[in-house]
Formats: sequence, C-alpha cells, structure tokens
Amino acid sequence: MATEVVPGVEAAPAEDVRRRREGAVTRNARTIGMVWTRGLIRLRRMPTRIVAGLAQPLLFLFVLGAGLKSVVGSRVSGGVDYQQFLFPGILAMSVLTSALMSAISIVWDREFGFLREMLVAPVSRGALVLGKALGGGSVAVAQGIILVVAAPIIGVDLTVGHFALMLLLMLLMAFSLVAFGIVVASRMERMESFQMVMALVLQPMLFLSGAIFPLKQLPSWLGVVTRLNPATYAVDPIRRVVLPSTPGLTIGGWMIPVWTEALVTLAFGAVMLGVAVQLFGRTE
Repeated sequence: MATEVVPGVEAAPAEDVRRRREGAVTRNARTIGMVWTRGLIRLRRMPTRIVAGLAQPLLFLFVLGAGLKSVVGSRVSGGVDYQQFLFPGILAMSVLTSALMSAISIVWDREFGFLREMLVAPVSRGALVLGKALGGGSVAVAQGIILVVAAPIIGVDLTVGHFALMLLLMLLMAFSLVAFGIVVASRMERMESFQMVMALVLQPMLFLSGAIFPLKQLPSWLGVVTRLNPATYAVDPIRRVVLPSTPGLTIGGWMIPVWTEALVTLAFGAVMLGVAVQLFGRTE
C-alpha cells in the first residue's frame, strides 16, 4: 500500500533551517554594530584619550620636525623639507598608536567580567572580533584626521581626491593593526602585561616603518628589517598620496605600486583577523 505524502511536511525542516540562518545573520550583524558603536562611545566619554593621543604626534611634528628642518633642509626625499616629510609619518604614527592600544579594551573587559558575558551570547566569535576591529579602527582614524588641520601650517596642500585616498589608506592601516592588537590582547590576562608587550612592539614597528626617517640609503641589514615590517607597507602609500613627489618603497630596485602596498596591508589584516577569531574562540 503506497504511503501518502502530506504536502509541506518535508519542506518544514528546510524552512526552519533557513529561518535560523537568517536569524543568526541578523544577530551577528547587530552584534558587529553594537560592539563598533561601543568603541566610539568609549572615545566620547574619555576626551583625555584624544588629547593624549595627539600630544606625541604634535610634539614630533612641531618640535622634532622644526628642530631638524634647518639641519636636513630639502635633502630628505623628493625635494620636500623634513617637516613636510614627517607629516604623513605623524598621521601614520597617530593611527598606529591608537590602533594597537585600542585592543586594551579586551583586557579591560576580561578583568571586569564583561568579556565572559559577550562570549556566552549566541553570536559568532567572528562578529565580536570584527566589531572590535571596526570600532578600534574608527577611533584610530578619527584621531589621525584631527592632525590634518596642521597640514596648511607646514605647507602641505591636500586636494579632495588625495584626502579621500589618504583616508581610505588610513582606514585600511587602522583595521589591520587593530586586528594585530586583538591577537596580542586575546592572550593577555592583565592590563599591565598588555601595556608592556605593546611598548615592546610599538616603538620598533614605528621607527622601522619609515614614518620618522627615509628608508633609502640605510645599512643593508636595516633595509631588510624595514621591509619585513608590515607597518612599512601602510606608511609608505600614505606618504606617496600626501606628497606625490616623494619616491616610493623599493625592493631590489623595483618600486612597489601603491595598490600593491594596500593589498599587502589588507592581507596582513585578514590574516591577523583570522588568527584573532581563532584565539578569541579559545578565550574563557
């Protein structure tokens, strides 16, 4: 005797699966937005963080830059004086410092138990990490943009097109470095430990990126180290956009195109984001 098939019975499980998937996508998207917004709210509630983040770059630009300008003259790179050469590096310095240190919020949340509450929520670890990366990256870029007001003071002219491209490169740099900071913070238990590790990472990454001095005519071993530094491929395109007359980064006599440097930065950020998701999933 044939078994009667009731229409719609077999389709019900597939429909339930589809609805659960749509619900998961909605929850994860909402989680990314909330974590992202939380990072911006933390910045608004701590105005001293903005002041502290601007103090060191401005000190480098107007004290170190003005002091060495008369000594170096226009022999730095591309016929620009040292203070103008330093300006893109100062923008990158502000983004780099803020991006790496923004990951300290993860250690803060762990100490006060808020991280555990996020991890037990029915959302993916990737959504939490991506929200953290976007929030920290937005904060880092916001602090860097404030420094743009100093451009006319030192004689740097920015067109609308150059500013838009510079902003895009700063966003890419901030996102990649925040992802790297999350990798470090995901294994830190105490804020003091994170600050010590970041102090050991931040200064070499900054000084070996070309933000402070040109990378040409360096000793061979130092030239190799600077080209192994991922921050180098984020700083150089920003300088080439802000100061088009300056030569770009070279490897073996080949000048790397700006789009290639952007892809290297993007690849580094994607790898760090993947590692951060894996480590974040093991966090208790």
